[in-house]
Formats: sequence, C-alpha cells, structure tokens
Amino acid sequence: MLGKLGFTDLMPGLNNKDEFFDRIFHETKTWYRIWRLTLLFIGLTFLYGIVMGFYSGFLQAITAGIKVPVLFLLSLLICFPAFFVLQFILGSKMQLSHMTVIILSGFVLTGAIMVSFAPIIVLFVLTGGNYYFLQLLHIAVFVIAGIFGMKTVLDALKYSCEQKNVYPKIGVEIFKFWVVILAFVGIQLAWNMQPFLAEKTEGYSLFKKYKGNFYTAVIYSIHQLTNPAEKVVKLPNTHPEIYIDTTGVEK
Repeated sequence: MLGKLGFTDLMPGLNNKDEFFDRIFHETKTWYRIWRLTLLFIGLTFLYGIVMGFYSGFLQAITAGIKVPVLFLLSLLICFPAFFVLQFILGSKMQLSHMTVIILSGFVLTGAIMVSFAPIIVLFVLTGGNYYFLQLLHIAVFVIAGIFGMKTVLDALKYSCEQKNVYPKIGVEIFKFWVVILAFVGIQLAWNMQPFLAEKTEGYSLFKKYKGNFYTAVIYSIHQLTNPAEKVVKLPNTHPEIYIDTTGVEK
C-alpha cells in the first residue's frame, strides 16, 4: 500500500534496485512518495547537521541542523530545472513526478549514509578530535555519501532507458555532467552559508564571511594536520588559510 511506505520502500538497496525503480514507474500517486521522501531527507540531514555542529556547542548544532538540509534542497532547486528541461529537449518521455522521485531517492540514500557515519564523528568529538581533522572528515562523508546517492540516480536513469524506453541514452551521459555542476553549486552555497562547524574559540555565529574560498580552506586544513607543530598567527579578519609564521613572512 502506498499509504504504508516504510524506510526501505523509500530508499533502494543493492538487492532490490530494479524492483524499486519499477515500482516508481507503476505508481499513480507519485506526489505522495515525493512528500514522504522530502520529509525523510530533511529529517536525516537535520540529524547529521546536529552532529556536525555539536563540536561547536548547542546553538551551532541547531543552526547546522537547519543549514544542511537547506543547503541540499536549495542546490537541487537551483540545478533541477535546467536538468529537466535539457532532458526534455533530448527526447526524455519521463514525467516530472517520476524524475523528482528518482532524484529525491538518491538524496535520501545520501542522507542515510551521512547519518550512518554520525557515531564515528561523535566519537572523535568526545575524544577531543582536532577541528581541522573534523572539518576534513565531514567533507569526506559528504563526498562518499554523495557518490553513492548519485550512483543510485544514475542506475535509475539507465533502467528507465534500457527497460522502460522513456529516457534517452545520451541523457544518462548528460546527467554525469549535471552532477558536477550540482557539486560546484553546493560547494559555493556551503561556502556562503558557513559556518557549519566552527572552532570553539570563535563562539556562535549564524553566518560569517571569510576571505579566500573552499579549496584554499581545505588545503589549509590539510596543512594544519600535517604540520601541527608549526606556530601560526592568523591575520585579522581573514579565514585561517591566510596566515603568517612567527618570522612574519606571509604564506
């Protein structure tokens, strides 16, 4: 029964992918599934956001819990229209509701994988994990979860192409480029929505403008982990990736 959709009915697994995809195309009330998928995704990413911001205190945890699902959904809202119109031009016969269900199913799987890493993250937080290590750990979790989630969407599109003949073969290849665009949009939004995770000495902040960009921040975090003994003095009003050493030479 559609009204009794459970967690496993909303997220495909390795053993039931074809059955899961086939059920999507045979449903007539797909908007109910979209509603359930959206609520489940928001719940999963909110929980991960709580864990993500927990290192920086209660208020930062709540804020991150709100920011993470907003980040994902906003990225999707920005990128999805161009993707759907492009597929339609290429000859896709897939309904908008079916396409939405497929994309959201991948996002739900992404959220579920992220939450599955939560105990590991909590362990590092409670045992005094380094801020820069946690920062890189969260990035790794996002990447791993995103790969599995988008692989699910790719499998669904291949199924709709090969088994249902409602999706163009070239559209499967276009989707791979779309995922890259989605990732860049998400990174840009995340940079402007920070902090999700803040250093304990910084205190709570809803938004904070940093100089530099996401990529230099990642390089700096790696530098701090590989050179923990180096004394660093931060320049005022800059992100940590702009710094000087104790000799006063700018890096």
